[in-house]
Amino acid sequence: MVLSVVQTPEEISSSAISSVFASRYVQDPLPRYRMPENTIPKEVAYQIIHDELQLDGNPRLNLASFVTTWMEPECDNLMIESMNKNYVDMDEYPITTELQNRCVNIIANLLNAPLASNKQAIGVGTVGSSEAIMLAGLAFKKKWQNKRKEEGKPFDKPNIVTGANVQVCWEKFARYFEVELKEVKLSEGYYVMDPKKAVEMVDENTICVAAILGSTLTGEFEDVKLLNDLLAEKNKRTGWDTPIHVDAASGGFVAPFIYPELEWDFRLPLVKSINVSGHKYGLVYAGIGWVIWRSNEDLPEELVFHINYLGTDQPTFTLNFSKGSSQIVAQYYQFLRMGFEGYKRVIRNCMENAKLLVDGLKQTGRFDIISKERGLPLVAFGFKDTNKSLAFELSKALRHHGWIVPAYTMPANVEHMAVLRVVVREDLGRQLVEKLVSHINGALLELDETADIVSKILFTVEVKSSDEDQHHESRHDHEGSLHLPTTSIHWKQDKHDRIQKKVHISGGKTKGVC
Repeated sequence: MVLSVVQTPEEISSSAISSVFASRYVQDPLPRYRMPENTIPKEVAYQIIHDELQLDGNPRLNLASFVTTWMEPECDNLMIESMNKNYVDMDEYPITTELQNRCVNIIANLLNAPLASNKQAIGVGTVGSSEAIMLAGLAFKKKWQNKRKEEGKPFDKPNIVTGANVQVCWEKFARYFEVELKEVKLSEGYYVMDPKKAVEMVDENTICVAAILGSTLTGEFEDVKLLNDLLAEKNKRTGWDTPIHVDAASGGFVAPFIYPELEWDFRLPLVKSINVSGHKYGLVYAGIGWVIWRSNEDLPEELVFHINYLGTDQPTFTLNFSKGSSQIVAQYYQFLRMGFEGYKRVIRNCMENAKLLVDGLKQTGRFDIISKERGLPLVAFGFKDTNKSLAFELSKALRHHGWIVPAYTMPANVEHMAVLRVVVREDLGRQLVEKLVSHINGALLELDETADIVSKILFTVEVKSSDEDQHHESRHDHEGSLHLPTTSIHWKQDKHDRIQKKVHISGGKTKGVC
């Protein structure tokens, strides 16, 4: 069918002008919440959307996010070439499926999964660690329920033990799939889950204990080895077999390269599944996560769907269905391109730049560094001043330079603390770190100047004799009385000048002038 379009003389005249900004389309109002009646030229549609998107923040200066914001042009090209391939169409795109299987095995070996030489790893690619955690949680819940049913015990009150520092996806899992979330509260100076307190909270209904390798709040690694040992003792004493899941969304692509001696992964017998985010320190754009299981026994068969393609069985276990193949291809590109040595160099550079930022912050003398040296390339810091608003004011001031540095209060028990956090990614090089430190110093001066203006406000009181005083002839003209009840004075600073505010203190006879 041929689509014919009849244009008005005005439209013909407008289309004859090649400049988008000379056309009527950039002048006429466009519908925002309803589909427009007519088509517009592709150049105009692009320009309108492109211009509006420029009001977004700069991803490279977004220091709030762990998500990768830079990749090599060659990988960008591969992603564009794979964008129109549906990841779930295994029959049509067997090579894409093979690339995913290769990635699963590469990650499983990186995490020391106990694989036989001729066996494939058990895992799947997801849209991020949130989906990966949902899948791991479902596996724990189903396995726990199956065992409780066999024992003839109630199976309607499952729970998970975590620290209060977990990412919100754990709360989503608990709410969506009806699992109680038992959180270990944080304490002053200890901002991750305490393994001892966590094991104390474990009961017969605990489907797993979730440990975090790289806290979102401070970047600190939780002690998974101690958790494993304490939990093993409790399991032996009670006859339970409570397992561990490691949420290594951020640390899974950090620890293997710079802390190889650290035992947190499948080397620990109670660790049954691990999730990692390919779009964080896996160095891929947003939209890819991974979950790996220790063995087939840790993923209940009834959760797995089977697809037969090319004469072999292809198991699949996802919450998502259709999605693009670009991120899978990009992850394999990074593994092939970077290798172990490349990842190690990138993470080391990130750690060095994080240390450079810490040194710059310490030189100001204004901050306490909350993050630890051993952990993620992340710097969490707070003002030594107890005024919580300063952190939010500094965050706002840095926005003027384009930096997005989040300020937030800590979880329960330490909510009195306001913290700023900088995530040091691959593309935050030394020059940018030095510029950030410079802008922080400039912002501190601005905050100090603002504070000085407020502190130098002059308050005077004009006293007039009351009518009652005037009736007492015994009192001299130079005498009187001033009554000051409990009074609050509020003002709003509009500009850097003196602010005048009348304050009625007693009977309209006394006034304060600021």
